[in-house]
Amino acid sequence: MVKWARLTTAPNQLTAEMWRDLLLGEGIPAMVRGGDTSSYFGVTPFPRPVLVDESLESEARRALEGYLGRELDA
Repeated sequence: MVKWARLTTAPNQLTAEMWRDLLLGEGIPAMVRGGDTSSYFGVTPFPRPVLVDESLESEARRALEGYLGRELDA
């Protein structure tokens, strides 16, 4: 069973989904947390948390930071 941990917060849903897909492509279980009613009506422009398997959080951080070329916000 996966225990989810918040890796970072993306500035919007589309960015969060791109980051999730990048992590999934690296073999790291990842998901975008939704949760508000605005996403019910489609893509939301609001920040979205990106969650990863807690046991792979360090690996996920390195992968995403390498892709972005900068450190992730806490």
